[in-house]
Amino acid sequence: MFTGIITDIGTIDLVERRGDTRIVVRSTYDMATVDLGASIACSGVCLTVIDKSGPGVPGWFAVDVSGETVSRTAQGQWTEGRRLNLERALKIGDELGGHIVTGHVDGIGEVVSIVPEGGSHRVDIRCPAEIAPFIAAKGSVTVDGVSLTVNSVADHEGGSAVFGLNIIPHTWQVTAFGDMAVGNAVNLEIDVLARYLSRMRERVVIDKSLLM
Repeated sequence: MFTGIITDIGTIDLVERRGDTRIVVRSTYDMATVDLGASIACSGVCLTVIDKSGPGVPGWFAVDVSGETVSRTAQGQWTEGRRLNLERALKIGDELGGHIVTGHVDGIGEVVSIVPEGGSHRVDIRCPAEIAPFIAAKGSVTVDGVSLTVNSVADHEGGSAVFGLNIIPHTWQVTAFGDMAVGNAVNLEIDVLARYLSRMRERVVIDKSLLM
């Protein structure tokens, strides 16, 4: 479980494709405090640490990314040199500064515009029809692992939607958003509460149909 508050920007130093894809990520985390088997969210994708650097050397950790994960995450994310938004798993007693994030990608969005507004950036993202109903103005959404508040939503023909975000200067600087460009694919995770409410609504419809 995560909060969507980024605590480091990692860089992919090595990609090895052998069955699953093994990724080595350079990080400033103190690896002495990171256990093998620990979970780290990498641009919104929960991955398991399978190897790490020892004491006295620059910090890095390795993860295996399955073919399923590669197919369901942003195209081009698992490439050498790519910067990743990193967050370690939430501990009991930690401050919940963002919102509850699972690290499971619900869909892939596309950046359609980036416009500076004062010191901030207005970013518009197109989301696919299957998750558009779960995006609401003033609601929460996770973009590449970052907890954000939706400013606006516009529905489009075919069921897709474009939602607007305001990225403040601090968030722009402490995440990999500075690399963002129009046309980029981004990992999206909807609010977990919206996911459960949708499931409850489905059950109500099914139950009513059985009574008819």
